Amino acid sequence: MTKKKFKRKESKLTSKDLQRAILKLFRSNPKKRLNPKQVAKKLQIDNNRDSVTHALEQMVSSGQLIGLEDFKFKISSAAMPAPEKKTVEGVVDITRTGSGFIVCEGMEEDIFVPSKSMGSALDGDRVKIAYWRGRGRKKMEGEVLEVLERATEHFVGTIRVSERYSFVVPDRFKMPVDIFVKTENINGARDGEKVVVKVVEWQSDKNRNPVGVVTEVLGAPGSSDIEMKSILINNGFQLSFPKSVLEESEALRGDILDEEVARRRDFRAVPTFTIDPVDAKDFDDALSIRKLENNNLEIGVHIADVTHFLVPGSGLDQEGYKRSTSVYLVDRVLPMLPEKLSNELCSLRPNEDKYTFSAVFEFNENGQVLSRWFGKTLIHSDRRFAYEEAQEIMDSGEGDFVEELNTLNRISKILRKQRFEGGSIDFDADEVRFRLDEHGVPIEVFVKERMDAHMLIEEFMLLANREVATYIFQIGQGEEIPFVYRIHDEPDPSKVAELAAFAKEMGFEMRINSPREIANAFNRLAEQSKIDPGLRLLEPLAIRTMAKAAYSSDNIGHYGLAFPYYTHFTSPIRRYSDVLVHRILFDNLGGQITRVNKTYLEERCKHISMQERKAMDAERESIKYKQVEFMAKHIGETFEGRISGIIDRGIFVELVETKCEGLVGFETLGEPFEIDDNRLRVRGLRSKRIIKMGDLVQVLILDADISRRQIEMELVE
Repeated sequence: MTKKKFKRKESKLTSKDLQRAILKLFRSNPKKRLNPKQVAKKLQIDNNRDSVTHALEQMVSSGQLIGLEDFKFKISSAAMPAPEKKTVEGVVDITRTGSGFIVCEGMEEDIFVPSKSMGSALDGDRVKIAYWRGRGRKKMEGEVLEVLERATEHFVGTIRVSERYSFVVPDRFKMPVDIFVKTENINGARDGEKVVVKVVEWQSDKNRNPVGVVTEVLGAPGSSDIEMKSILINNGFQLSFPKSVLEESEALRGDILDEEVARRRDFRAVPTFTIDPVDAKDFDDALSIRKLENNNLEIGVHIADVTHFLVPGSGLDQEGYKRSTSVYLVDRVLPMLPEKLSNELCSLRPNEDKYTFSAVFEFNENGQVLSRWFGKTLIHSDRRFAYEEAQEIMDSGEGDFVEELNTLNRISKILRKQRFEGGSIDFDADEVRFRLDEHGVPIEVFVKERMDAHMLIEEFMLLANREVATYIFQIGQGEEIPFVYRIHDEPDPSKVAELAAFAKEMGFEMRINSPREIANAFNRLAEQSKIDPGLRLLEPLAIRTMAKAAYSSDNIGHYGLAFPYYTHFTSPIRRYSDVLVHRILFDNLGGQITRVNKTYLEERCKHISMQERKAMDAERESIKYKQVEFMAKHIGETFEGRISGIIDRGIFVELVETKCEGLVGFETLGEPFEIDDNRLRVRGLRSKRIIKMGDLVQVLILDADISRRQIEMELVE
């Protein structure tokens, strides 16, 4: 039997079809560099090599391809199809180069915008952008279409005055252009002075300067006071309240009215006290404790009833929302509410009757919560303790309310143990504190000591916050009551994997196969750090692997605390989130159900979260400034420190006692050094000397540049 032969159908393309096929081939492989023979083979065509070569050369002439050496070709960027563009809203995170990343809610990847496409958008602004997947790139790129909301309109800078016009050069690198000020709007400022300027006219073109007016003249640059004010203003916080808001607050009265007493639960006869920092003025939480007839304990967490004074929609309320938080710098507090409220009417000062909103719990002797109650109350604080005073009484067994303090401490330790057994993470990071002279200049830097008194207050505040959120969730009975939750997402697995590899290099093994294992590993790290101080360097890195806690009407739980429901209820004097929580909770007591508009609530959550981040940035800036200011008095002295980071320019060293961090430049080390890919160690090319993360070293302070917030160091052999 003879086999029938099938002749392959000839595949020969016309000149135009050949060019179309070649273009399609290169577009599908934009990084490929191919010669004519390779093109013909990939296309599986019968055109001879000369015709393919001719087509390629024609496409070079038309700009579709680029001819390379060794007779290869690649596609030109002009011949690539335009990427599909989409639009989205997000918040600008600007870099030192003037380019930025747009952080968009619900998108895992931030969108890169080059400086030329930023328009007039600045750091923190809410913008509308067009974005696309870059040609041949993995990252998304975009361009700013519109600025929807400015993060701030006020900036601090140095004014340059001339006869015809003036410019303010902003202090912030995140404000990349100077601000034009007409001569009649400089407010008497002299050349070289620090001023506050309000932008009154933004230009759509980035290269055109915005127009502003000087609202305040701060004076000659250089003083600590001016720098602290600059930090606040440059982070979007105004130093003073509008006159109308102050007048509104001054008109408020704190008299205890009979009709209010009648609708509140009266705790004035129950032993009650506050425990706060020694320099605190706004006391927004108090604890009460008494034994019930059934021998159980009743513990009340009493919170300043700010909503009694803050009328929704009033000027005072709008200003509180706009600020959203008090800002705590090293040497001052910028309050969310005027002092008439924060330090007087709402502050739970000793020996005064005060309106409060309370979470009251019944405990048995074993520290189990048997019942809870929420409602408006009236208290009378019998004593104001500083943390140190309360601790001394508990340690000595003598003093005011010694029995009550020790009982509360015992219960708080039970709550703490239960919390960690439930998967809560212990991030007991070092907190830097300063002792200042009468001019605000630091004379001592030290690490805050964590005492039982601190943890006592912390546990009862956590309990109240958790139980309020749980109550609101439960009474909805499956139908959501929109609420302000404090949420914290699980950590990024890739970041945790990097940390685990880093920790392994330093001799610490981490199991990271599940969120619970990660939490356990972080807690083991905290415990091990007490034995091996070198491992404390891993704690801030561990924190960076975590998502940032935020406010949201969509509850995903709080991973760090291992609470399925959590909120902020305990600090309405200094957090507007708590004001919203008080209002929603009150409207849902006594069997009534009230639902606010969720979209409206989510918008408020986003604003409050953004303000919180700005306040944290300002706090960190003030700490760094004071650290550099302190070290400026110790140039030429030697200190003990640990290697805390490695960059291309040198090695970061954190001083053991003060936690001040400075840079040892490679140029001071006397030989070239090679940096490991994982940036855990460097190696001298001549001496083969190895310097690694966590090493204990001696450093000499070479310089402390306050204006740049930088400390320069040198290793001492």
